[in-house]
Amino acid sequence: MNYDYLQKLSEKSIFLIEDVAELFDITIPSARVLSSRYAKKGVFIRLKKNLYLTDQRWRISSRDDLLRIANFIQVPSYISFMTALSFYEITTQVQRNFIESVSPRRSVNFNVKGTVFNYHRMKREYYFDFERRDGLFIATREKAFVDMVYLYSFGKYSIDLGSLDTGRLDRKKLKKIISIFPERTKEAMRRVCKI
Repeated sequence: MNYDYLQKLSEKSIFLIEDVAELFDITIPSARVLSSRYAKKGVFIRLKKNLYLTDQRWRISSRDDLLRIANFIQVPSYISFMTALSFYEITTQVQRNFIESVSPRRSVNFNVKGTVFNYHRMKREYYFDFERRDGLFIATREKAFVDMVYLYSFGKYSIDLGSLDTGRLDRKKLKKIISIFPERTKEAMRRVCKI
């Protein structure tokens, strides 16, 4: 085990098989075998096929680091729902070891050492109103709320209104965002937020 190389990989938040091949000066198939062995030993953590980080890096990852990792696990995606509302301090609920995102690709979960990265698929026309903040793609507070109401309107999400400070949401922006969503979602928004 080359500790200098491992230290260089630990400096990256995440890395690919190609990074391992380049650093160790080995072929891609050899890098795949090496990465698999290191993952079995607990030195590497496999996030998904071809995507890793070191155990050392995982152990020191902050909440914001985990949110950035979520953006890499499923590309494209942005942080949304209660995770984003917690980030903006709109909710009193703090989701530990559970990160929710929107993706236009597919709904899927990845469990990494007890932390669940949950992706909800949304149609491309609803994939908007997010921003990049410190290397993190995250919904605006209003879009995170609308995303929740959208899934709620189809019985795919539950909302604890008592934990939300909806007074901190811009009503005009909510109206603008909700305008392109189905009538069912607009009706749910009227029920939960009086808009």
